[in-house]
Amino acid sequence: MRIVIAAVGRARGAPEDAIAADYLRRAAGLGRKLGFQNVELIVVETSRANTAQSRMADEAEQLSVKIPKGARIIALDERGRTMTSEAFANQLAKLRDGGSDIAFVIGGPDGLSAELRNAAHERLALGAQTWPHMLVRAMLAEQIYRAMAILAGHPYHRSG
Repeated sequence: MRIVIAAVGRARGAPEDAIAADYLRRAAGLGRKLGFQNVELIVVETSRANTAQSRMADEAEQLSVKIPKGARIIALDERGRTMTSEAFANQLAKLRDGGSDIAFVIGGPDGLSAELRNAAHERLALGAQTWPHMLVRAMLAEQIYRAMAILAGHPYHRSG
């Protein structure tokens, strides 16, 4: 089973891009030992359409073709469910054991289209605040790595 982060917008050397890449590399290394075949980031271009609705629709179309067939789609959305790192790790393990790929989708500056958000199997929030989409990528990558560390019994995660 693989984990895909499908996101809108090129980072073009932004610090958030380097952070996300580092955590995804680490997650892939630990993940292989835990039955996660691959952890990858797929990026689509930010739409240049005239209205926010049109941009989100264009971006949703681009994202939809990048999502693996049959994947469990989890939309990143500030109105989504929050969970602890331990609960997140347990959910990833449960999905791995169920055999389905996981696709996390992150919208661009305007967010995700309602259609893509509603098509998701669930919504995940990284807190109640609205975060910049590039930072969400890095935060999600870190949480995926943290989940792998929890599942592996690695000392990276310290619960208090």
